[in-house]
Amino acid sequence: MRRFELLAQIRRMDPYGNASEIYRLSSAYEFPWDFARALELALYRTYAVPSIGRLLAETAEFTDRPQKRYDDTALLLDAVVEHGFDSEQGRTAIRRINRMHRSYDITNEDMRYVLCTFVVTPKRWIDAYGWRRMSRHETVASAVHYRTLGRHMGIKDIPGSYEEFEACLDAYEAAHFAWDEGGRRVSDATLDLMASWYPRPLAPLLRAGTLALLDDHFLRAFGYAPPSSATRAVVRRAVRLRGRAVRLLPPRRAPHHARQNREIKGYPNGYQLAELGTSPVPGIRGCPVRHIGTSAAE
Repeated sequence: MRRFELLAQIRRMDPYGNASEIYRLSSAYEFPWDFARALELALYRTYAVPSIGRLLAETAEFTDRPQKRYDDTALLLDAVVEHGFDSEQGRTAIRRINRMHRSYDITNEDMRYVLCTFVVTPKRWIDAYGWRRMSRHETVASAVHYRTLGRHMGIKDIPGSYEEFEACLDAYEAAHFAWDEGGRRVSDATLDLMASWYPRPLAPLLRAGTLALLDDHFLRAFGYAPPSSATRAVVRRAVRLRGRAVRLLPPRRAPHHARQNREIKGYPNGYQLAELGTSPVPGIRGCPVRHIGTSAAE
């Protein structure tokens, strides 16, 4: 298979009617490493919104069990990508996601913002660091895929195009990014988790490297000192060089999904989708916010 053969196949497909298949080809064949890193940063960005970060800290899930929450989030979201919305696995994953969030009063605006990060952050990452930029077909398909996911999650007023997702994300971050002590605790726990995937002596370098990939607006919200210009230049150049090296490699012949990522460490003996995530008792632990008028049984 030639390096750009799969891209040619994607361009022959309908980005609306075949959106989820295009997204699967893009994320599992063309850019699996990039999508994994970008979606990590997408979720990480949401903690800078105090209504998200503070209440995630109150549940203690992201501070006490960050590896489990990372694993469960990645596995549930990617089950939909790997198997499709209409598959048994896809429906099970969406039921688990909805059951967890239904127990809490997460605002529609926060849910929509999180959805926007899933669309916008991967494109921005891949365009900056990938072995090629995302094509228009892939960009449209990503937006359509996550519009479908958003509808399954009951999110209202979902943006209609990638450009609308991007505008919604930028406006929400400009209005809501701010310091919160709980959000900072969740952020620190996330940085510690990312560092734990590699040999311990590398932890300070990995923390500095992660912060070097983030913008100043985000860093100010958590009270982090911005990395030096030299550090940023070195880190970002290194990631770009990785993308250039991948461009020279033969194309991937087998898909790579989240369940195959080395960062997924919590289930060495396998897992059942229906058992992933938490079983939250509203107002005590689990997801961010208690859902007004909802019982724990629901």
